Amino acid sequence: MQDLKITTVQANQIWENKIANFQHFEELLKDVKETDIIVLPEMFHTAYTMNADELAEDMDNSEAINWLKDMAALKGAAIYTSFIAKEDTYLFNRGIFVEPSGKYTYYDKRKLFTLAGEEKIYKPGHVKVRVNYKGWKIQVQICYDLRFPEITRNGLHDHKSAKFDILLYVANWPEKRNSHWKSLLVARAIENQCYVVGVNRIGEDGKGLVYSGDSAVVNAYGDHISTTKSYEETVETTTLSVTHLKDIRSQLAFLKDI
Repeated sequence: MQDLKITTVQANQIWENKIANFQHFEELLKDVKETDIIVLPEMFHTAYTMNADELAEDMDNSEAINWLKDMAALKGAAIYTSFIAKEDTYLFNRGIFVEPSGKYTYYDKRKLFTLAGEEKIYKPGHVKVRVNYKGWKIQVQICYDLRFPEITRNGLHDHKSAKFDILLYVANWPEKRNSHWKSLLVARAIENQCYVVGVNRIGEDGKGLVYSGDSAVVNAYGDHISTTKSYEETVETTTLSVTHLKDIRSQLAFLKDI
């Protein structure tokens, strides 16, 4: 297990326009080099929409997955984001972690945003998903999941090692509740003694909602270690330190008491 470089992409998203979003992210990522994981906002190539019947993609014929595989291979880095997936008659807000080899792991958003009627369109997931990548244990999450600490409770396996080292959140979290977003990212880092990475969009969506971004990388002590500013399109690479993580967990050994 070595230090990990993670690239956060805080971007404006073009409403329900897959081709335009592909092109926009390609432009944003063109200068990214020497990173381990790239994180894009929720529903990266459509933005957060309830128009799922029209925009959903089958897993075996997905423009999103094909693009993510190509980009992961090109950059030599894993990519995490979400998109609208269809299986049988069900629709999912599906997180997907794609590795450079083309291998992918998916996670279906467990907590659906009832204020927007997400539960009327999408089917919730029911299982936590963790990925082992380059020696790091990573739990993947999507937006509204952030409000529910019970689905991301860390702890020790046989008092030896934590269940996860990083929580990844992708979001379309509106500006009017951005204080909640910022506070909860820090809370999840402190209570779980892990790195928390939250990537949110900026701009205005097709429903008139405004997004401030406030993407952040927070260390296990609850300190921000990234510098991305609100309202600005930013591609930033931050290094996650193994030494920091081990020191915090050793000096403040709270996880063993869970």
